[in-house]
Amino acid sequence: MSVPRPRSRNSSVLAVCAAGALALAWGGSALAAQQGPTTVEPAGASFEAALTGTATFNAGGTLVTCGVSVSAPGDGNNLVPEAPDNHNPDGAVSGAINAPTFEDCDTNMPLVNATVTVNDPVWEMSMLAGEPSTGSMTVPAGGIVVTTSGLASCTATVSPDADVAIAGTWTNGDPASTLAFDTTAPVVVEGGLGCPDTDEAGFTATYEVTNADDPSAPITVTG
Repeated sequence: MSVPRPRSRNSSVLAVCAAGALALAWGGSALAAQQGPTTVEPAGASFEAALTGTATFNAGGTLVTCGVSVSAPGDGNNLVPEAPDNHNPDGAVSGAINAPTFEDCDTNMPLVNATVTVNDPVWEMSMLAGEPSTGSMTVPAGGIVVTTSGLASCTATVSPDADVAIAGTWTNGDPASTLAFDTTAPVVVEGGLGCPDTDEAGFTATYEVTNADDPSAPITVTG
């Protein structure tokens, strides 16, 4: 599994929206260097992750920006594990989330439109307490496809060959905690004139995570 490394905020903030994969994919491989006890509370609570600001994708200078991205509870996903499984003395707390939707997307190229398709409806997410705490979501192989049309017709497939974990910084808040991504993921771009020539795409996005059952009780990650 290829694991993208977080980039400095001073580096390019351009990224291709699909990976915005919000989400709270709770998987621990990207966080192996920070193993320690983790508790996610409240136990059993359902949560929603909603984009604040914009999510951006950058593939070789082609920028796709999306204004709406949400991962909402349903079908038994987006749930903090019930006690005692919401605590792990040896590492991350993990669970399934509904893949985020991506809407209201545009590009930095004139007369070029963009759409983002999420092919797998369920992702994995891991939360790990630390300094800082982190959230890692696993994008399934080929799980996000960004398509442009107009003067440039291109298709960018995120993590085309294998599942890929992307890590973000978790910050406890009240009533909303935040999960911020500034990272990269492998990508394959197909198309003709005007399509970027790159095998890596940047992704930046910040999600507010709230307790869908009781908004006054924030979702928190502690050691």
